[in-house]
Order: sequence, then structure tokens, then C-alpha cells
Amino acid sequence: MTVDLLLGLQWGDEGKGKIVDVLTSKYDIIARFQGGPNAGHTLEFDGIKHVLRTIPSGIFHKDSINLIGNGVVIDPVVFQKELEGLAKFNIDIHSRLIISRKAHLILPTHRLLDAASEASKGKAKIGSTLKGIGPTYMDKTGRNGLRVGDIELADFKDRYRALADKHEAMINFYNVDLQYDLQELEEEFFESVEVLKTLQFIDSEEYLNKAMKEGKTILAEGAQGSLLDIDFGTYPFVTSSNTTAAGACTGLGIAPNRVKEVFGIFKAYTTRVGSGPFPTELFDADGETMSRVGNEFGAVTGRARRCGWLDLVALKYAVQVNGVTQLYMMKGDVLSGFETLKVCTAYEYKGETIDHLPYNIEPENVKPLFVEKKGWKADLTAMTTYEELPSEFKEYIEFIEQELEVPIKVISVGPDRKQTIIK
Repeated sequence: MTVDLLLGLQWGDEGKGKIVDVLTSKYDIIARFQGGPNAGHTLEFDGIKHVLRTIPSGIFHKDSINLIGNGVVIDPVVFQKELEGLAKFNIDIHSRLIISRKAHLILPTHRLLDAASEASKGKAKIGSTLKGIGPTYMDKTGRNGLRVGDIELADFKDRYRALADKHEAMINFYNVDLQYDLQELEEEFFESVEVLKTLQFIDSEEYLNKAMKEGKTILAEGAQGSLLDIDFGTYPFVTSSNTTAAGACTGLGIAPNRVKEVFGIFKAYTTRVGSGPFPTELFDADGETMSRVGNEFGAVTGRARRCGWLDLVALKYAVQVNGVTQLYMMKGDVLSGFETLKVCTAYEYKGETIDHLPYNIEPENVKPLFVEKKGWKADLTAMTTYEELPSEFKEYIEFIEQELEVPIKVISVGPDRKQTIIK
């Protein structure tokens, strides 16, 4: 068997959690392949809103195994709170959740390092979520990190102490006023490590390849979005992992030729959290309306998302880099009520018109060029078939399909799993 991938095509927050939840019934295994507790995957059903951060979005389906891959970084403290949040749903966590031994651990000092580093940058800060993600991936590539498998070793606490002491020396180097009680943080950390030890640790690459031989169906779930990829995103305003399709191979231990479908998720407009360039960003009433109607606040950070018109230049780039085979459009309902919609189809870049994403999209280099589309008034949230959708919305969908040369197969018209139209 093969593996299907599901990933975001913009700057994150596209609605991946809902779609994984919708798709889960078709898959035996849901596997997270990168990122950490900086991700917030929101699922809504039966009138209840759930936010998952490290645990894969298939956890509410009793027949699916949920795997946290080697490319993920895990904060035991956050993870324990996530488990406690699921306790009231009577989920058999111990049989449905498995963790790669090669996944790296976020230590309390990683979070402190993150805060010290960001504070030292002043106005040049990159908008870190301050969850310790960056410093943990730095330790991973610097070959200093601690992994889930290290918890099983007799000298784990000695390994921890050596790395934490090194981190404290680095925090002092930043010379910022950072108040903290490391002893208190460490007590909480080691209590959470004991909870983590009650779960099943696996050699995930062996597990997944065996599952494929046995004919199991696997969905790889990405976090953040393609434009935040460490290599292909709007660097340096990016995350610290590979959020694109290639990251699924390195984050799970599957070969590229085992990937079949690549499901790319995007919003009917564009949003971004934190710092970084955003060519189609709106600073007017239209942007405020998108933010208010779309409830555009980060699921984990609570930060307001910046809003703007759909950027097809950036979207085409993400489709290309990921080899997307099917598109899923989210939040089409948010655009109801606009008289006119704008879609960016090209950039004016250093006096030249281009339709690809250049090296630098800072505002001094890039001016978005728009085409206008007629809006619609109808409330989409109760619609259940493609035929019911207003003709203007269908024209908007078909225009995007033509530009991207990939079919839009799913249209989301609300946050609930039932508000999903299959085209």
C-alpha cells in the first residue's frame, strides 16, 4: 500500500484538523510527521470544539491508530495537558496512540532559550510562538538533542542535566531580563515524563513500512503551512521544520515512491500569524470583516491573524513544491456578503510582471496584481451539495482550479465536520 499526505498550502491555520477528522474513517493510521505544540489543529463536532497540538487529528475515531513520527518535537508538559483534555471523552489512549522513539523532546530550558532569543532581537523578532520549537530543532541538527527513546535509558537524568546546564549558559549569554524558577519547571517536566512513559514507544519507520506491507491505509498529517517551511517558506519568518511533502518522508521514514495522493488545503482567502511578508494583506474594512466573520485567532496562541485576499502566486508555488493532486478549499462561507472579491494572479516585481514566487516578497519589492470576481450574498453554512452553491461561488472555485491546474475536491462551508461538501 501507499501513503497519502495532507498538508497546508499557505501560512498555516488552513483547517487541516477538520479535514483529517473528516478523512480519518478511510484510514487505518494517522501519522503526524513534523512540528510540535506550536500547531493547533481545531476539530468541531457535536457542538464541541477540540484543539489538538501534538496528538494526530484522528484520535476521536475508535478504529484509527494515531502515530507521532520522528520528525515531531514533543513537550511532555504540554502533551500531558493534552491527554488530560481528552480524558473526559473515554478514549483508549494506550491502544490508539503510539510515539516514535526518534521524536525529540522539548525541555523547559528550550522554552526559556526561545524567550531569551526572541527578547534579544527587539524589533527584528520573527514572531516565535515561544514553545521551544526552534531551539529543540537546533539541538536536533546540532546533535545535542534528547529523544523519546532516551527516556527508557538508565542515565536519562544525567543526559538531561548536561543539556539543561548548557542551555542555562546560553540563556545568560543573551543578557536579557528573564525571570524563571528552573527547579519548579523541572519538577513539572519530570512528572510529565512519567506520564509519557505509560504510552507505547515504537520504531516508527519499521512500524509504518510493516503496515504498508500488510495493506494498511496511512494518512500523513502535516502541521503549520507550506509557506512556513524552513527551506521553501518566507525565510526567516518560518518554522523550524519541513512542512512540505518532502518532510513526510524524513519525518516518518517512508520512501518518496510510497507517496500517492497529496491533499493540499487552503483558505478561500489568505491569513498569516506573526511577523513576515504578506503581499495581499488588507488593512481596511474588508480585512476586518474577514477577521471577524472567520474568527481569525490562533488556536494555540490566541493571536489575531492578519487577513488578505487569496494569493494565487503563492498558492501555485505551494502546489508545485508539494506535487498536490487534490485541493481542499476551506472557509468559503466567510466570503459571503462581499460585493467584489479580489484574487492576486501576478506580482509586479522590480518593475517586471511575474507569476511565480520570487526570492524576496517584502513590500518594497513586490506589488500584488489583482483580478476581480463577483461576490455572493447567500449563506453557505447550511448547504450540503455543490449544486446548491451560488453560481458566483462556483465561478470562483472554477477560476482557481483553472489557474492552479488541480481539481478542488472538497469545499468546507463551516467549522463542523458535517459542513463539508464533496465535489
